[in-house]
Amino acid sequence: MADGGSGIFERVFALRANGTTIRTEVLAGATTYLTMAYIIFVNPAILAAAGMDFGAVFVATCLAAAAGSLIMGLYANYPVALAPGMGLNAYFAFAVVPLFDGDWRLALGCVFVSGFLFLLLSLSPLRERMVNSIPRSLKYGIGAGIGFFLALIGLKNAGVVADDPVTLVALGDLGHPAALLACAGFVVLVALQYRRVPGAIMLTVLAITLAALLLGLQEFKGVAAAPPSLAPTFLQMDLAGAFQAGFVTIVFVFLLVDLLDTTGTLVSVAQRANMVGADGNIPRLRKAMVADSSATIIGAALGTSTTTSYIESAAGVDAGGRTGLTAATVGGLFIASLVLAPLAEMVPLYATAPALVFIACLMARSLADIDWGDVSETAPAILTAIAIPLTFSIATGIGLGLISYVAIKLLAGRGRELNIAVVAIAAAFVLKLALQ
Repeated sequence: MADGGSGIFERVFALRANGTTIRTEVLAGATTYLTMAYIIFVNPAILAAAGMDFGAVFVATCLAAAAGSLIMGLYANYPVALAPGMGLNAYFAFAVVPLFDGDWRLALGCVFVSGFLFLLLSLSPLRERMVNSIPRSLKYGIGAGIGFFLALIGLKNAGVVADDPVTLVALGDLGHPAALLACAGFVVLVALQYRRVPGAIMLTVLAITLAALLLGLQEFKGVAAAPPSLAPTFLQMDLAGAFQAGFVTIVFVFLLVDLLDTTGTLVSVAQRANMVGADGNIPRLRKAMVADSSATIIGAALGTSTTTSYIESAAGVDAGGRTGLTAATVGGLFIASLVLAPLAEMVPLYATAPALVFIACLMARSLADIDWGDVSETAPAILTAIAIPLTFSIATGIGLGLISYVAIKLLAGRGRELNIAVVAIAAAFVLKLALQ
C-alpha cells in the first residue's frame, strides 16, 4: 500500500487536507488500540459477574468496539475509537442488574433506550442545552465519583477490600496470592504508564494472568480459537420492561453519563488534534455524537453495556492520527481480536483490578478543576463524588449531588444561578427517593 493520501482513502478521509498519510494513520490506530485493548478482557469479566455469558459478551465487546470505531471513522471522520465504557459497565453489572433481581436483559433494554434517546438528542439542538444545564462542578464530581466507584470494585475484586458487618468495609487478606498479584500489578502498571510504555494496561493484565497460570491459580485454555457464539446475548434486551415508569432514572443515568463522557472526550481529543476552529467550534461534532449514540444502540443489541468514545484515543492523536482512518484501523484490530476468546477467558477478575484502580486515579483528576474558592460549588461536587461509591449507585450519587446543589444555591441567595432543567431534575430525584 503506497504511503500518502490517494484513491479511496483520500476521498473518504481527506488525508492531504489534514496533513497526514495512510502509514501515519494506521500506526496511530494501532497505538490507540494497544491503549484500550484491555477492554476485551475486562468487560466480559465484569458483565459475567452479572450472570451474562462470558463468551458472548467477549464477542459483543469486540463487535461493538469495531462497529463504533468504524462508524466514527467512516461517518464522522474523527480519530476517536469507541468501546464499552468503563464505569458504566460496572454500574450495569453491580448496581442495575441486582436492582432488577438479576435480569440483565432488562438492563440491556435500558441501555438500548438510552442510546436511542442519545441519538435523538444528537440530531437536535437539545444536546448542547442538556450538557450545559448540568453545573460544571457537578460534572467534575460525577467523573471523579465514577472513578472512585471503579476503584472500590477493583479493590474488592482483588481481595484488598472485604465486607465488614460493623465498619462496612475492612482490609482483606493481603496474604492471598490474588491480592498480592493485584497489588504488584498496580505498581507495575503505574511505572509502565509513567515510562509511556504503549499498552501498559493490557500488558499488566496479561502479566498477572501469566503469573496466575505459573502459580497454578488459573487453568490454561489456549490463546486463540474460533469466536464463541453471540446467541446468548444477541437481541436479548428487554425493551418492553425498559419503558416501565420505575426505570426512567436508570435510563436517564445511562444517557447522562454517556452524554457527558462523550462530549468531554470529543472536546479533549479535538483540542489535542488541533481540530477546534478559530471560533471555538468543533467541526462535525453532530456526526461524532450520532456515531457514538449509534454505537450504544448496536452494542446493546449485541449484548454489552454502553459503548462510548474513549479518551485513550488521545494516544493515537499524539502518534499523528488526524482522521477517521485512525478509528477505522482500531475497528479492524478489534475484529481481529475475536479469535482471542480463550485468552480472555483465562483472565481472572483480580488481574483486571489494577486497571480499574488506575483508571480511577485518572478520573479523579477532574476534582482539580472544581472552583475550590466557592463552597456552594465545591460541596455538592464532593458530595456527588463520595455518594456514588458509598451508595454503590451512580444514579443515587448524581441525585444527591443535584438536590444539594439546588438547595444550597437557594439558601445562599444565589437561586438566579439555577436553570429550570437542573431544578426539574433535582425535583425528580427528590420524588424518586421519597417513593423509594
